This record gives sequence, C-alpha cells and structure tokens, in this order.
Amino acid sequence: MTDCIFCKIGAGEIPAKFVYEDEDIVAFPDIQPQRPVHILVIPRRHIVSLAEATPSDEALMGRMLGVANRIATSQGSTDGFRVIINTGPIGGQEVMHLHMHIVGGPDPVGPMLKRV
Repeated sequence: MTDCIFCKIGAGEIPAKFVYEDEDIVAFPDIQPQRPVHILVIPRRHIVSLAEATPSDEALMGRMLGVANRIATSQGSTDGFRVIINTGPIGGQEVMHLHMHIVGGPDPVGPMLKRV
C-alpha cells in the first residue's frame, strides 16, 4: 500500500531506529510512548488489522509474538511486559496496518481498563 506509513517504515522509505528486524518483521520505538518501554512490532507486508488477517498470516503473527520476549527483554522489560494489538476503530487502532505494542518498564504496567 503506497500511502501507509508503516509500509513505508518497513520498506525503509521512512527512517526508523529498528530494535529488531528480519525479512518479514520490524520493531521500533513508538513516537508517543506510553511507558518507559513502548515498542511497535509490524509485519513488512501490509495487513490492515487482526480482523482482516487470514489463516495464511498465522505463521507471521506467531513469529511476531515469538520475538516479543526478546524485544521486551532487550529493551529493559526483564520482569514482564504487556502485548497489545488494537483492532479497528472500536479497539483503538489508529494506523490501519496490523501492529503490536510491547509495553513495559521497571514498574508494573497496571490494570486493564475496566468498564461495565
């Protein structure tokens, strides 16, 4: 997709400081971090959201989760972290390219938002 900022970052067209990269995945710090550790993990290939992922994307998404511990640990979240995938407008997704947030740091992340 030509106008997707994450596609451009994944292709190297927009500079980013990668903390992890392989042929299919890149990870870089969020530009508006919510925690001392806040890393985005994206597939280089454009997938709009988790809701639009297909069975053929399962291995890629599994690899994204599989590298989360290495990324979190290397960034200083040695005692735990949270992985978040916002999906669609109701789920808080702001960039319509599948991405995973790794959030953590030295202090507890805190409880999930509770609504009734």
